[in-house]
Amino acid sequence: MKTPWLRALALCLIAPLASTAATPAASKPVASKYDPQALFAPFHYQDPVNRYRNADGRRGPDYWQNRADYEIHATLDPKTKTLTGTETITYTNNSPQPLGYLWLQLDQNLYRVDARGNFSGDSAPKFDEHTKGDVITLVEVIGDHGAVKAEHVISDTRMRVDLPQAVAANGGKVRVRIAWHYTVPGEFGGRTDWFHTKNGDIFEIAQWYPRMCVYDDLRGWDTAPYLNSEFYLEYGDFDYAITVPSNMLIVGSGELVNPEDVLSKAELQRYAQARNSDKTVVIRSAAEVTDPTSRPKQGGTLTWRFKMRNTRDVAFGASTAYVWDAARIDLPGGKHALAQSAYPVESIGKDGWQNSTQRVKYTVEFFSKYTGFDYPWPNAIAEAGVAGGMEYPGIVFDWWKANGYTLFLLAVHEVGHSWFPMIVGSDERRNAWMDEGMNTFVDVIAHADWGKAHGGEFAPKKDGEYASQTGDPAKDIIKQVFDDPDAPPILTRADAIREKFRHPITYFKAAYGLTLLREQILGPERFDAAFRQYVRDWAFKHPSPSDFFRTMDSAAGEDLSWFWRGWFQQTWKLDLAVTGVKYVDNDPTKGALVTVGNLDKFAMPSTLRVTFDDGSTKDVRVPVATWMQHTQFDVAVAGNKRIKRAIIDPDAVLPDVDRANNEFAVGAARTR
Repeated sequence: MKTPWLRALALCLIAPLASTAATPAASKPVASKYDPQALFAPFHYQDPVNRYRNADGRRGPDYWQNRADYEIHATLDPKTKTLTGTETITYTNNSPQPLGYLWLQLDQNLYRVDARGNFSGDSAPKFDEHTKGDVITLVEVIGDHGAVKAEHVISDTRMRVDLPQAVAANGGKVRVRIAWHYTVPGEFGGRTDWFHTKNGDIFEIAQWYPRMCVYDDLRGWDTAPYLNSEFYLEYGDFDYAITVPSNMLIVGSGELVNPEDVLSKAELQRYAQARNSDKTVVIRSAAEVTDPTSRPKQGGTLTWRFKMRNTRDVAFGASTAYVWDAARIDLPGGKHALAQSAYPVESIGKDGWQNSTQRVKYTVEFFSKYTGFDYPWPNAIAEAGVAGGMEYPGIVFDWWKANGYTLFLLAVHEVGHSWFPMIVGSDERRNAWMDEGMNTFVDVIAHADWGKAHGGEFAPKKDGEYASQTGDPAKDIIKQVFDDPDAPPILTRADAIREKFRHPITYFKAAYGLTLLREQILGPERFDAAFRQYVRDWAFKHPSPSDFFRTMDSAAGEDLSWFWRGWFQQTWKLDLAVTGVKYVDNDPTKGALVTVGNLDKFAMPSTLRVTFDDGSTKDVRVPVATWMQHTQFDVAVAGNKRIKRAIIDPDAVLPDVDRANNEFAVGAARTR
């Protein structure tokens, strides 16, 4: 099976085909960089097999995972742009050892003038793009006999809390109360911010409360600082309340549990209607945005309460400017969720945000079907702002000026992150490809599926923001990967990948690799079964790259170590060639031997197509096992006719860096 996107990525490397006229003759050895012993050497997985993690990629009999449950009360002051909160964390230590201290993440400290993150990007922030970060006013441990002040140390975006008594192993619990406040960054916040619209400011609030670091079997406390890569978090239940002026609306992760307190009667009726409607229902219209009676209370504040179970995070948006609509999501297992969108009136227009909810609905339904794992939460929300495109469990922040294809692209990609890494909880700060690459891979299939049902609309997937003068963004991205000697391997820590390579490597090379696995190496049937097993086995857990690799090897029934090495661990190129054609016993009626060569360091299974003088063709599959011992090989092609030409990878589905040598044309002078 060949998708348009796969073909587009492969075509990025095509040069005009060169036809070398020659009579059928044995080929001469050609210079090759390929070493079979290098590509097919034993592959050493990063993480060892033990009783926590199995050799087949599944969780072992002693796998454990800690848990963090949160109760949060916060107030957002839109005038001072300040968020003030108090949280109680119930931390469960399921590890086999007691813990005498805890580590937490203080991501708002990224915006301090002395933050490490100021030195990790391509350039330092501007002088006015800073805040004071998280101001911690209370840290205490709650015991059976009351609260005890806890000593704590803040280091950049991390805080260590020393416990008066170690939390016991194998299920021990400790409760920690923290109070804090911070200034919400402006548009420079990137993933969390506020900005102005004509009907009021919009606040996108994320990374807003002190969050537990992960303590796992791979590293113990994983305290990688926040340098503007993404996140690694524990799962738990959240009960959070946000107090805002009564004229503001809030859309947040999880279920709104007190709608009767914060919505008007009309909004309540429409909210209930949307739960039973496949069509989008407008809960708050553009006309009502400026109508004070659209809110249940004039003046003062309202407190919005949300609950979300088995999640690694929560986020929310708040504004007086929101238009709000929703529609029912129909899940494959028979349950339902609610797709929602919140956006300012400026976002309404031709193919604008009034279409967002249907894009969210489609994405949740498609990803649930493809991954074999139904969306687990009650709501999926797209909020319009300046974050551009950023995902959190149950809510995404997308560019408020997006429309048409860009709006569809953002919805599918950001909402698709609900599975990677919100359900399958990989470590984004170290292995960003495990969420961005996997998500982009499924994006590709989702775009093709939508296009098939809508006359080619939005298919194949492309990312217009990366298009250059060629008009083909995929061509430019893959060209960067293979032609730039500084391009890093996929298995590079996320913080160490420069911005120019972040999308080409983390998103597109990783996704292209999975597409090659599915369509050229394993086939959809084997790949999909193994991929779905990975999702099921590691839902709400913490897989490593080794767990994914082992799952695919074992469940798909293929030793893919050569692929993990060449595509993920190295930056090796593929250059297949046809170097000669000769007839058996110099007699065309006895068939031919077509010499194929592997000239660079990588290998792939491929198709050899021979075209005969009468125009008929014959395809021969050349398996990757061909290259376990050889740098070139004579492929036997049955037939009783003269050959006109032979070409390797005739449909251009492989990432061959030099397609000029893929074809061998036979000259007019032939043996008779």
